Amino acid sequence: MGQLTTHVLDTSAGRPAAAVHIEVHDCSGPAPKLLTRSVTGQDGRCAAPLLIGEDFHDGRYSLTFQIGGYFRARGVSLPQPAFLEVAVIHVGIADSAAHYHVPLLISPWSYSVYRGG
Repeated sequence: MGQLTTHVLDTSAGRPAAAVHIEVHDCSGPAPKLLTRSVTGQDGRCAAPLLIGEDFHDGRYSLTFQIGGYFRARGVSLPQPAFLEVAVIHVGIADSAAHYHVPLLISPWSYSVYRGG
């Protein structure tokens, strides 16, 4: 069964990023449609897949990670406005029967993403 999962790692602190708020939108239609909201746990992962089963289909999605709020909650001093408030990752799903894992590596000044396994 196909699914969409994520893992957020704070490269500036060398640890998983807990309490990062995430939204997933279906961007396949004329306007983005909010599908789900989730929050990462202590291990930087969500308790359940972001999307799975019937809710996960071929198409285009966006994952919005609230990284500014995460760094503020950790007590990191950010400029106003923060250089990166959100990281929006647009992904295309060509095989909804597969597992798409989207690891996100963050710092207050950068982020990197890739398709994991």
